[in-house]
Amino acid sequence: MLRPAADGPSVIVCNTCRHGEDAREDEEGVRGGARLAGLLRGLARSEPAYARIAVEEMPCLFACKEYCAIHIRAPGKVGYVLGRFTPDEAAARAILDYAVHHAASAEGRVAYADWPEGVKGHFLVRVPPPGFVAE
Repeated sequence: MLRPAADGPSVIVCNTCRHGEDAREDEEGVRGGARLAGLLRGLARSEPAYARIAVEEMPCLFACKEYCAIHIRAPGKVGYVLGRFTPDEAAARAILDYAVHHAASAEGRVAYADWPEGVKGHFLVRVPPPGFVAE
């Protein structure tokens, strides 16, 4: 059930997420999470600013009502689960921009002034790293 993942900063994408409340797949039969994963991966490969952020997929983050869910994490840092994204390039870019700030932070706390507009209102859960709790 588990497989090795990237050691550094990463965005984990639920590749089975719906497109929205009423749509599981798009007109091409692609799930919203799979579409978002492809967009994230494409940007991470093509833009040097995102090269340090691994984009990984897994089925179901169990945030089904919060479709197009992702988990931003990095070793020793507080991680975040976000959802309610439209699987488009603007959302993918906002997610990766936030992930870059997160990776550069000391403990995973990014100043609100540095949050891309596209992630505001999408935070669902804050996850402490193993061995720690947040103050």
